[in-house]
Amino acid sequence: MPLVLLNKPFQVLSQFRDSEQRQTLADFITLPGVYPAGRLDRDSEGLLLLTDDGRLQARIAEPKRKLPKRYWVQVEGIPDAAQLARLERGVHLKDGTARALLARAIPAPENLWPRDPPIRERRSIPAEWIDMAIDEGRNRQVRRMTAAAGLPTLRLIRHRIGPFSIDGLLPGESRTISNSDAWALLDS
Repeated sequence: MPLVLLNKPFQVLSQFRDSEQRQTLADFITLPGVYPAGRLDRDSEGLLLLTDDGRLQARIAEPKRKLPKRYWVQVEGIPDAAQLARLERGVHLKDGTARALLARAIPAPENLWPRDPPIRERRSIPAEWIDMAIDEGRNRQVRRMTAAAGLPTLRLIRHRIGPFSIDGLLPGESRTISNSDAWALLDS
């Protein structure tokens, strides 16, 4: 079976069933027997990997493997050098300190699709983008980290997990790569 790279749309659950009739992965993935290797919150967008290979899922999702995850984070306000450095040094959260491997201000990502519904905009408060990398996966970690640094998250898009990216995929689109190619990328 192949590894599936899905660009999960906003407001889609990272599971195949929902008792409340919300959109799920079943609305986008028809390949039987695959399951997410990790999670992505319903209000986040971007890369979600799915596989039927338990070893591959463990290699991607296990915390001890520390596979870096990269995010485009649209934040409220203009991040300054001190706030970005604080993210990289570590911020205190209720469940311990969390630090970014990378936190840098960037222009809006190229080829960015519009979000439906769009983010709330305030005329008096600008919204800027950060490229941020973490190697953990705590619940709502990136959102909690940016808030702790004084930069509330408005939009969160995971664009890369280790060697895998959403390049060329619009929301709801997916592509597959063979498990052997996935392993080769992970081991390189």
